[in-house]
Amino acid sequence: MSDLRIYTRTARIDEAGAVLRFWREAAEGTSITDDPEGVTALITRDPEALVLAETSDGTLVGTVIAGYDGWRCSLYRLAVHPSYRRRGVGSALLAAAERRFTAVGGRRGDAMVLESNEPAHRAWAAAGYHREDHWRRWVKPFAPSEV
Repeated sequence: MSDLRIYTRTARIDEAGAVLRFWREAAEGTSITDDPEGVTALITRDPEALVLAETSDGTLVGTVIAGYDGWRCSLYRLAVHPSYRRRGVGSALLAAAERRFTAVGGRRGDAMVLESNEPAHRAWAAAGYHREDHWRRWVKPFAPSEV
C-alpha cells in the first residue's frame, strides 16, 4: 500500500449519509449537527466547505470541514479512517483546505480539536499548527424553535 494515491474533492449533498457513517467510524466525538440535516445545510450554504479524501477507487478515507465565513478560516472534522492514518491523508486534506483559504484571502486557520485527542494534537502540530491556551470555546445549543 505504499503507492497510495489520495484525491481530494468537495462533498455533494447526496453524500451526507455516507459522510455521517464515515464520521461514526473515523472521527472522535460528536456534534449536535451530526445528522443529515446538519451536513446538508453545511453543503448547501457553503458547497466548498466539506472536503473529502478518496483513494483511486473512490473509497472515502478522510474528511475536513474548511469553513470560511468571510473573516475566519475554521477547520473541523479532520478525520482519517483508522486503516489509512499516517499515510498522508490528513496532509492532503489540510493542503486542500489551506488552498481554499488562501484563494479566498484567508490569513489564519483555526482548528477545533478535542482536548483529550492526543494523537490529533501531534498531527496538528506536525502540520504547523500551534495550540493557543488562552482561548476557550463557549457554546450554547439552540432548541429548534430558537433558530
